[in-house]
Amino acid sequence: MKKKHIAILGAGNIGIAIAEGLYQSKQFQMNCITLTRRKVHLLDDLAKKGFKVQKDNIEAVRNSEVIIIAVEPQQLDDLLMEIQSELSIQKHVVISLVSGVKIDQIHNMIGQPVPIVRAMPNTAIAIGESMTCLVSESSNEKALQTAIMIFKAVGKTLVIDEEQMIAATALGACGVAFFLRAIRAASQGGIEIGFHYHEALMIAAQTAKGAASLLLDIENHPEHEIDKVTTPRGCTISGLNQMEHEGFSSALIKGITTSAEKASKLYIQK
Repeated sequence: MKKKHIAILGAGNIGIAIAEGLYQSKQFQMNCITLTRRKVHLLDDLAKKGFKVQKDNIEAVRNSEVIIIAVEPQQLDDLLMEIQSELSIQKHVVISLVSGVKIDQIHNMIGQPVPIVRAMPNTAIAIGESMTCLVSESSNEKALQTAIMIFKAVGKTLVIDEEQMIAATALGACGVAFFLRAIRAASQGGIEIGFHYHEALMIAAQTAKGAASLLLDIENHPEHEIDKVTTPRGCTISGLNQMEHEGFSSALIKGITTSAEKASKLYIQK
């Protein structure tokens, strides 16, 4: 995989996070990763590190085998019109990170059956801890395996049905912000009961990391682990019940479903 050249078209926050994560994985070389952006000066720090940065999407496509499209939904049509003549069925794999755009819609705009994979990572990809959901057509198993190799280097992957991609956007991509807000709230509670800010945040963040690791490493149900720390008339069950009285679980569920509804409406084909 080191010999594959990767072009990240539209290197905003997630595109930059992918580039940094791929390099930090030690499985990809900086000079094999090209990032493009209209305001290319915003990539100056990455250029200083050794990544290739440029404005020219067409040149980036010509010099790469894997094309990661990371633009906003409203920018997709123009980008595909720009690069479609440079895409090759034999050479390229296109990985789209664009929310709400189906594989057949991208094929229709490209006008040729270039292998396409949809991917939905999150910003934890920068530190190798992304949860990336992947979708491809059944005829493109080789392209899917290429995408799995890339995203497994920077976290966990899950192959899903395309109809689940909006849900993956809300739970996996938007979800980073939801869990960060929960940690922030926990740290504020910690301040109120006596910790300084940096102490409260460290305790809250590490506790959240430990809780997640219990589920990922042991693969128990959350309630099984909760039962271990809730004793009769104990302080944990008192706190949990108060949170539920205030709508903690229902608020999180509603936030996720609202994000999914919004994600389904982000792309309007021209």
